[in-house]
Amino acid sequence: MDVRIHILKIEKPDPINVILGQTHFIKSVEDIHEALVGAVAGIKFGLGFCEASGKCLVRLSGTDQAMIELARKNALAIGAGHSFVVFLGEGFYPVNVLNSIKAVPEVCRIFCATANPVEVVIAETGQGRGILGVVDGAPPKGVEGDSDREWRRKFLRDIGYKL
Repeated sequence: MDVRIHILKIEKPDPINVILGQTHFIKSVEDIHEALVGAVAGIKFGLGFCEASGKCLVRLSGTDQAMIELARKNALAIGAGHSFVVFLGEGFYPVNVLNSIKAVPEVCRIFCATANPVEVVIAETGQGRGILGVVDGAPPKGVEGDSDREWRRKFLRDIGYKL
């Protein structure tokens, strides 16, 4: 069997967060949508889901046309069965919705949830495509020192995630 490996860069503006995952059922589109709007009032997002049987369409949902367009474009490019991609509008963050998405019964796994540059590692066989994993951001440039630790602690408190 012939297997080809592809590296696909997620296309998105820098401040936008992306969540990439895998699910197992077309019902996921509506359930993920409901999980997002139930988690954060007024959330702006776009969702793309790659159907893996039947018509094999990219199914779309969301509350923001620009985010839906990002989801459409990236889901088509990834093209892996039962994968989904969510783009959160500026000012919305995975930390506020990730547990709600993971609680959707059809969701099997989350590959990443980040605003970093992301590359998706895709295997392609005669049957189709599957996501092997992701490259999320850049590698470490060193080890945290005392001043770095102090900065991290202050930063988390300044943005309201720690008391």
